[in-house]
Amino acid sequence: MKKLSLKINRIEGEIIPPADKSITHRAIIIGALAKKGLRINRALISGDTLSTVDCFRKLGKEITIKGNDIYVAPGPLKEPIEILNCQNSGTTARLLAGLLSAQPFYSVIDGDSSLRQRPMKRVVEPLSMMGARIFGRQEGSFLPLSLKGGELQAIDYELPVASAQVKSAILLAGLFAEGQTTVREKIKSRDHLERMLKYFGQEIILEEKAVKICGKNEIEGGEVAVPGDISSAAFLITAAVLIPRSRLIVWQVNFNPTRIGFIKKLLQMGARLSVLNLKEEYNEEVADLEVKFSELKAVEINAEEVPALVDEIPLIALLATQAIGISRISGAEELRYKECDRLHALYLNLQKMGARVEEQDDGLIIEGPTKLKGAEVQSFNDHRIAMTMIIAALIAEGEMSLDSLDCIQISYPEFRQHLLTICH
Repeated sequence: MKKLSLKINRIEGEIIPPADKSITHRAIIIGALAKKGLRINRALISGDTLSTVDCFRKLGKEITIKGNDIYVAPGPLKEPIEILNCQNSGTTARLLAGLLSAQPFYSVIDGDSSLRQRPMKRVVEPLSMMGARIFGRQEGSFLPLSLKGGELQAIDYELPVASAQVKSAILLAGLFAEGQTTVREKIKSRDHLERMLKYFGQEIILEEKAVKICGKNEIEGGEVAVPGDISSAAFLITAAVLIPRSRLIVWQVNFNPTRIGFIKKLLQMGARLSVLNLKEEYNEEVADLEVKFSELKAVEINAEEVPALVDEIPLIALLATQAIGISRISGAEELRYKECDRLHALYLNLQKMGARVEEQDDGLIIEGPTKLKGAEVQSFNDHRIAMTMIIAALIAEGEMSLDSLDCIQISYPEFRQHLLTICH
């Protein structure tokens, strides 16, 4: 167990959050397809994105990393002689499945023990409908997946579950398919891939709850820059909201409308948060934020709101323990299929800390405010659970311990350094 001994007076300062993980993954993939290659400025260099880089190097791509910049050189994809190990990255595995379904060679996608438990049939089914030949454990439900790519046909497909990863996998396959591929959504999920494809001139139609793409068009490539990750910044924002006399400025953070559900919920809870300098860069909204300590009230989250804040729900749960009233999170069963069962992990950890929390099939009910007490908590090898518990330790009374910090490298390698910078 690692002791968390950060006892502070306030959060104060300015921070530039790490680059957006979702956009970095997709930029690497677009770069691998680009006729002239792609320079990715201000990319996220972390465990997950390095898994994507490693897989494309095994697919024959020359990729250079200098500091936080990535250059993907032009050149064709080649049949890999090694298994494509995605480690812990579900984004890498699912998006690769879409891309490799259309390539004229054989490949195998695998991952670590955690990723082997995450559902893959949600991408295998629509890709198979397009003509892909994919085999995996339990009829394609789990990794490893074995693919023999080839000619694909466009489909008109409605996602049964809101998932940007599944949508992106189908769109990547649709880039190579005959005809116009349509992906329909009941609830809109994050749209970084379609924005990037449109920026690079692809024939793509964006509707309120549907995306249509025409295949057989080349991507020229060029240059793109990645804004800060709102899901990573959310941890530091939460600390500033919870700790008296705090004030934090967050620079250059992604403010895509499909990603700001957390900000909207904070404002509903009464957070003192201002959006500054909203602008557009490379077809993505970017903003600066100012946040101060706030007295909070309870909030409700329903299924339609979950896709826009799915990664931040652990933080909403923590905030709810300090809010006045009963907060209800529902329609969030997708959290049971992340790096761990996040709903159960939150329930176990917050209960240990003395929170009044009830676990539901699809969410949590939390009554606040409660003075949290120090406890021995678990990361469940999940980066977002680990970082949430570190923020919880800032307001807990007594000694706090966490079993492991290693998983934080997956998305936010500089997390502890950034946190210490603003702790006073």
